[in-house]
Amino acid sequence: MREAIYNHALRNALQHGKADAKAVLSKILAERPELRPKARDVLKEVEEVVEEVNRLSPEEIRERGAAFPRERAAKKEKTLEDLPLSERGAVKLRFAPNPSGPLHLGHARAAVLNDEYAKRYEGDLILRFEDTDPRRVDPEAYEMIREDLRWLDVDWSEEVLQSSRFDLYYRYADELLGMGAAYVCTCPPESFKRHRDAGKGCPCRDKKTGHEEFEKMFNEYREGEAVLRLKTDLSHRNLSMRDFPIMRIVERPHPIAGDRRVYPLMNLSVAVDDHELGLTHVLRGKDHILNTHKQTFIFDLFGWEKPQYIHYGLLKIEGVMLSTSETGQGIKDGRYTGWDDVRLGTLAALRRRGIQADAVRRTMVEVGAKPTDISFSWKNLYAMNKELIDPHAKRYSFVESPKTLTIRGCPEKVVKNPLHPVSDMGFREIRLPEGEVRLLIGKEDFSARAEGDVIRLMGAYNVRISSKDQSGMEGVFHSMELEEARRMKAPLINWVVAGEDVPVKVLSPEGERHGAAEKALLHAGKDEVVQFERYGFVRIEDKNGAVVAVFAHR
Repeated sequence: MREAIYNHALRNALQHGKADAKAVLSKILAERPELRPKARDVLKEVEEVVEEVNRLSPEEIRERGAAFPRERAAKKEKTLEDLPLSERGAVKLRFAPNPSGPLHLGHARAAVLNDEYAKRYEGDLILRFEDTDPRRVDPEAYEMIREDLRWLDVDWSEEVLQSSRFDLYYRYADELLGMGAAYVCTCPPESFKRHRDAGKGCPCRDKKTGHEEFEKMFNEYREGEAVLRLKTDLSHRNLSMRDFPIMRIVERPHPIAGDRRVYPLMNLSVAVDDHELGLTHVLRGKDHILNTHKQTFIFDLFGWEKPQYIHYGLLKIEGVMLSTSETGQGIKDGRYTGWDDVRLGTLAALRRRGIQADAVRRTMVEVGAKPTDISFSWKNLYAMNKELIDPHAKRYSFVESPKTLTIRGCPEKVVKNPLHPVSDMGFREIRLPEGEVRLLIGKEDFSARAEGDVIRLMGAYNVRISSKDQSGMEGVFHSMELEEARRMKAPLINWVVAGEDVPVKVLSPEGERHGAAEKALLHAGKDEVVQFERYGFVRIEDKNGAVVAVFAHR
């Protein structure tokens, strides 16, 4: 580390004539963030090295600095590629969620990309709720989705509910019947499939009673007995494209629209709305390519101008539950505490953990709209989030599953640990008495230590372990210079004063953890994101009784 400090000090002196200790410290901590809890110790060494470098003559600084390779240029921020055939101010896009639950990370990509493009081209973004399947509508989800979008800073200029547009879809279905481009099929599914796979029309295809049969779907046929099909190419190589359905019967009232019975399938409702709303571009995953073919077939039937379709690759997100239906069932079964359960990949869960909306936006912009599949990087998301929260997150000591450390022969000491290693936020002042001191240390630190070991208590003093058993450890104050402690590789550990500690429950995706924190934590605000030293960033959720903290990341 001393070599790294020396190199940064020399570079700093080359640029400014004299090296600045704070600038060098900032560089070191940016490169090695694990040293932030030890910033005071690092600063002492930085100051020593800076003093050494500043004693050099300008000629010596230039001579020694000549051996350095040029520093790399700052990383260029990734931006989205331009939209094809777009005119500034004329772009119109849509984000079209199904209101079956709140948004998750997968939805965030579509929402952010559409919003980024709308803002870049000073265009419009429509929020369209695709709620034409009454079996997949949660009335509470509409507002949950709006809340998620507001959190993501997504701006929409218009809101559309497809459930309020059924009459429009019926009108276009009637037009297709009148054009001879659609028909009501009452064939059993197995029978239709045999005809379709053979490249032949089913017996219903050439009936002349299309309008009358369509009317029966509203008042006579039962669910599963009839569907409205589009006449397509029966020799199409993709079997799914052959006479695909565009309306069906669902004998369940819609939570918003009431009893409708006949509901459009997505390829009809989406095609109609993309046209009626004047969309210029449609961004969607490449898993929707077949749907694009079906929808453009409808566009061609009506002679409509098609939007530009951009299909991006799949985003593989591992490690969290994303299925809305499975999550909803898990909430009903009691496996999850709610949509913001920290084990989930919902935006509500990320928000609860202290993940910043801008970190999600930046991550999705970096993922972009390229056609290649990509694996989502939690590491990248956490790194971006850390950039946002680290400069403002106060530091506190927390020990998980604490064990007692009793120290004898201690001198009286007032410990002043900074609330932040770089920013001036003040100190947490702790008074340690003369004589015997009882502290709490984390279970991992306890397990790693043996009799005779020397440990360094952060901001306090050195201790030699004299005895250890299951109930705790005992030690004696050990006077030692910093250099000697480093030569012995004495570990630097955090601690909490026993009897002055605050019980803490930490909620994380890996499970619930319990421990103790210094009482200064009680000054942290509700919803504030702080860092538990050597543990990670957490959001303070509750301070009634035991503090409840939600883990974000390291």
